[in-house]
Amino acid sequence: MKNEGPALESLLRRLAETPDDFLAEPRIGSAGKVHVAAVVHDWLASLGVQVPASTLKAFEVTDAKTHRNRLSISLLLAWLLSSPWFRQPGFDATQALQALMDASQELSPYVASKKFVTEPDRREELARVALARLDLRPEGESMAQAQDRLVTISTSERLRVVKAAQAAEQRARAIREALAKKAAEESADKYTRE
Repeated sequence: MKNEGPALESLLRRLAETPDDFLAEPRIGSAGKVHVAAVVHDWLASLGVQVPASTLKAFEVTDAKTHRNRLSISLLLAWLLSSPWFRQPGFDATQALQALMDASQELSPYVASKKFVTEPDRREELARVALARLDLRPEGESMAQAQDRLVTISTSERLRVVKAAQAAEQRARAIREALAKKAAEESADKYTRE
């Protein structure tokens, strides 16, 4: 997040105003409407980059259960990253493609794609994750502020903290049970000696 990016408010507004075409069901096999590979290709072409067809194979899948949400998030990211700010000279579209792929893969297990449009916190999460993958921070924020807010809003970070708390609770419970068992054994030993 070394470089300053676009204003967060403009990205949040863009996500809130996502056109229906980017919210449609991704094409997986013969089901769905939107060919995600074609959308990604067109987005990259609008940035002046031509990628080999093999690069777009990641968006042509047949397992809907595994890939539907990832592809839907990819559509949202293609819409978000086609914002005018990202079309300025010097913007690295190849890095943007990798950011799109990484962010959609990272977020898909945790949040349904529609929530990135309908829920304010999830819109902010998607925008911040996309910027972070591009080594950008929102306009007007320091690197520390941007990192802190990303960690605060991150679903994956929140789930990691919950899992760590659950593991700590399980360890504490096991220790309490072991101490109670030891106390009971000591009490039984003392009773039998008397």
